[in-house]
Amino acid sequence: MSDSQELNEWVKLSLEDALPRLRSNDDILTHLNLEDNNIGDEGARVLADALKENTTLTDLNLQYNGIGAEGSRAFAEALKGNTTLTNLNLRYNNIGNEGVGALADALKENITLTDLNLSNNNIGVGGARAFADALKGNNNLTNLNLRY
Repeated sequence: MSDSQELNEWVKLSLEDALPRLRSNDDILTHLNLEDNNIGDEGARVLADALKENTTLTDLNLQYNGIGAEGSRAFAEALKGNTTLTNLNLRYNNIGNEGVGALADALKENITLTDLNLSNNNIGVGGARAFADALKGNNNLTNLNLRY
């Protein structure tokens, strides 16, 4: 990527290439597309650890990555302290009710996330109820997709 690349452009990288840039708070990396990288729960944990300290990333696309409940719990912990991420796309993973419950709890503390896409994640009534409860105290999330 050149130094002249504009801010706010989606950057498609592998997890291995993205991690050092996230950890160093690369101010050009604001929109990261890790779609279909098969990072799974282990990759999600590593990425979530980097997000805990990151202050530049605003948009993260993680659809089609095989992330389950364990990876979702790691992201939930990261979201509790992250103050820059506004858009998180986790559609087409395998998060389920357990993982979505952890994410819902994180929204009780997170004040920056405005858009969360969790469609196609095997989320049932229990997950929807967890979000209904969490959103009672969250005025920042403006778009939540729990479809299918």
